[in-house]
Amino acid sequence: MRTLVLAFVILAATVLHAEERRMPAAGDCAMFREGGVGYILTTPVYWLRGRIEEVYTRPHQMALCPQLGKTPERYTRDDWMKIAENYPCANEPSKVRELQAVRVRLRAESWDTPWSSQHGHNGWLYRGHFLKTELKEGVVLDIDGSLLERCD
Repeated sequence: MRTLVLAFVILAATVLHAEERRMPAAGDCAMFREGGVGYILTTPVYWLRGRIEEVYTRPHQMALCPQLGKTPERYTRDDWMKIAENYPCANEPSKVRELQAVRVRLRAESWDTPWSSQHGHNGWLYRGHFLKTELKEGVVLDIDGSLLERCD
């Protein structure tokens, strides 16, 4: 009996692990999160949650990441757009290559974004926007799949 229970636990863990690894599919819930930086005093976590409409791949030339010459706290909306347009990117010339990027079309359902710089965050989510797209229920965003995580 003990062997049977152990076998069931191993099988359940294997199935769960396979579920976590499966590619996202239309209808799945996904989230984009920013923030939570720091060990003792952490920054707030801002998020965007939605349903996946489509998952596709496209060729992407992974070039060197843009060097903006300032800290992320000083990035403008245009700076964040440059980073998003080049994402994913390489930090070293030896990692530059062409790859198949997984892209997700995500239909926005809910979100929480900072509304001022006093909130301590300036990122892809800001003042009710994802980059330059105003967040409204039902708006569809095209996002690199590696930036998303499954909903809890």
